[in-house]
Amino acid sequence: MSIATVGVVGAGTMGSGISQVCASAGLSVRLLDISPQMLEKAAATLDRHLERQVSKGMLDQAQKRQVLSRVQMSTDYTCLQGVDMVIEAATEQLALKREVLSRVAGEVSEHCVIASNTSSLSITELAAPLPNPERFIGVHFFNPVPVMQLIEVVRGLRTADATYARVLALAAQLNKACISSANRPGFVVNRILVPMINEAIMVYQEGIASAKNIDAAMVLGSNQPLGPLALADLIGLDTVLAILQSLHDGFNDSKYRPAPLLKELVAAGDLGRKTGRGFHGYD
Repeated sequence: MSIATVGVVGAGTMGSGISQVCASAGLSVRLLDISPQMLEKAAATLDRHLERQVSKGMLDQAQKRQVLSRVQMSTDYTCLQGVDMVIEAATEQLALKREVLSRVAGEVSEHCVIASNTSSLSITELAAPLPNPERFIGVHFFNPVPVMQLIEVVRGLRTADATYARVLALAAQLNKACISSANRPGFVVNRILVPMINEAIMVYQEGIASAKNIDAAMVLGSNQPLGPLALADLIGLDTVLAILQSLHDGFNDSKYRPAPLLKELVAAGDLGRKTGRGFHGYD
C-alpha cells in the first residue's frame, strides 16, 4: 500500500520539518498540534524556509504555493482520519508519547502505519498498549529535517515486515537514506553522539576550556561541522538530557550519567537555540 497522506503530530521543530519534506515530496500532510500558537509558528517557519529556497533558485513562487497548499493544520485529532501514515513528533517523554499515540490509534484505520520520531525510547514499549502493534515503528529523523539525509528505522518486537517495507518506500520518496537499528536505548546515532556531547559538557563544567574553544577544538581537530556544545544547543538541551536519562535508565550504566551543569541549565529554562540561550547566546 502506497503512502499518499501523512499525519504529523507535534508542530515543533521536528514536526514542522517532517511536514516540509513530506509536502515538498508531493504528499498531502495534516499537521496536528493542540496549541494554535504552535501551528501559527510552524506555518511561519515553513513559509520562511520555502522562501529561502525561492531566493536560492531551488523553487519558484508557484512551486512554493503548491507545497504550502499540501499542508493542512488542525488542533483536532479527527483530522487524522483517512491518512496512510502518522508520525508522532511530540516531546521526548514516554507518558506524553503514549497518550498521543493512544489518541492517534483511536482515529486511524487498522491499516495505517503509526510511527514515532523518538530519538531514544523503546519502540516495543511505545507499541505495547496500541491495537495492531505490528503496524508501529520508529522513524528517527534528524534536525534540521530538510537538510539531514538520515532516518534511523527501528523495529519493535512485533513490527511487521510490511510496515518496515512501507517506511523504506516512504524514505525513498522523501530522498532520505535509511539505516536499520535494533530497539536499544539511543539506537545508533544518539548512543554514540550524546555521550560525546555529555563529555564536552563535563569538560566545560570543569573549567578546562571555554565553550567557544571546546567547539573550535572539535571542529578544527576532529573535522566536525559543528562543535558539540553548539550542537547540543541546536538539538535542545532538554532533548539531550532526556536522551541521556533514557540511556542511563536503559543500560543502568554510570557512564551515561548526565552532567550536573546540563541538568541545571534545563532547570533554568536555558534550552539552547529555541530559548535564545544555552552554552552560547542567540539573538
